[in-house]
Amino acid sequence: MDYLKLSKEVSYALRHAPWEYELELDREGWIEIEQLLSALRLNRHWESVNENDLAIMIELSDKKRHEILDGRIRALYGHSVPEKITKRNEAPPPVLYHGTARHLVEQILNQGLHPMGRQYVHHSADRETAILVGRRKDSSPVLLRVDAKKAWDNGIKFYRGNNTIWLADHIPLEYISVEQTAIS
Repeated sequence: MDYLKLSKEVSYALRHAPWEYELELDREGWIEIEQLLSALRLNRHWESVNENDLAIMIELSDKKRHEILDGRIRALYGHSVPEKITKRNEAPPPVLYHGTARHLVEQILNQGLHPMGRQYVHHSADRETAILVGRRKDSSPVLLRVDAKKAWDNGIKFYRGNNTIWLADHIPLEYISVEQTAIS
């Protein structure tokens, strides 16, 4: 079993195009495991996939994109489906980081951070993860620092994605500063 390919397939089904698999997520993004397995098994490549394979897929993942609970599965973050996935508001760490492309920094410092094509703005609890994320769009990204404690104290809502990823609806510019420019 190629668990990396399975993770990508499950992510696509749960984060981006559940309708292509005839899945209906509940408002928190959950779906019954058996429904997901039935949809996946329609593809010959996944005809033998089972619940244990999903558990192993999650265990082997370094990014912890999915969770299983009470016979259901969901993606933890990164959704681009039209209906917003409901998250529980939670106090974030005092500082969060956001890696971004150099050409976007001026816009962010003028307008704040917005989700763009996703449902939430993604932040990292550590610098290294933020830099890796920023490198997806720029080989020398800029690392932004978010004063999450101050934002939280002033009513900005945060949601836990996983152990290192935090989400927010929007981060106003007054909570953002440049931590490091053009990281090579």
